[in-house]
Amino acid sequence: MAGHSQFKNIMHRKGRQDAARSKMFSKLSKEITVAAKMGGPDIASNPRLRLAVQNAKAQSMPKDNIQRAINKSQAGDADNYEEIRYEGYGPAGVAVIVEALTDNKNRSASNVRSYFSKCGGSMGETGSVAFMFDRVGEIVYPASAGSADAMLEAAIEAGADDVQSDETSHVVTCAFEDLGDVSKALEESLGEAETVKTIWKPQTLTPVDAEKAQTIFKLIAMLEDDDDVQNVYANFDIDEETMASLTAA
Repeated sequence: MAGHSQFKNIMHRKGRQDAARSKMFSKLSKEITVAAKMGGPDIASNPRLRLAVQNAKAQSMPKDNIQRAINKSQAGDADNYEEIRYEGYGPAGVAVIVEALTDNKNRSASNVRSYFSKCGGSMGETGSVAFMFDRVGEIVYPASAGSADAMLEAAIEAGADDVQSDETSHVVTCAFEDLGDVSKALEESLGEAETVKTIWKPQTLTPVDAEKAQTIFKLIAMLEDDDDVQNVYANFDIDEETMASLTAA
């Protein structure tokens, strides 16, 4: 594992996920509302909404919350959210991409810039680090979905490019434009996935030591705690020994 998945692993072991549950629901609701407003409230004919609802269900978001978010998109007074991508460099020159949905661009830009600054990083122009990442589809299944070999076989048959398996999950990646077809094929053979989404996958990774890793985790935590921020991606890499020491801390 590398990059953001390492951050998730550490936060999971520290029990941060439970504390952030309501904030996660809020962000999932925002994505559902935006997807329904852009492509209509019919899940069957709106691929983005279908993925948003599927991801919300995977996080055990109540059906009432999901329906409320869809209904909100059709209300006359629905908030107008704009999709914005921020890019910059964190500690040790780690490249960071931040995706946001906001109703106030000035507030979001100011907040994100301050997080970078507080952690010794700097926010750049749009495109300043995106060239170091590939836009790909990511489909995640729990480890219980099958063996690594079985997942690899299913993924190849579905048209995916790669599978990374560990003790907790199977992460399938595919071309951005193939996400819908690959996820549908996998669902037919394996059942519903935990998450199906597009991500920014680093082309190369930047090794960091324990001290820099802690600062990077602090930056990612600050970004993810912001109500406007939906996703954060970074290209850092931590060796197993450092990872173990941080997890135990």
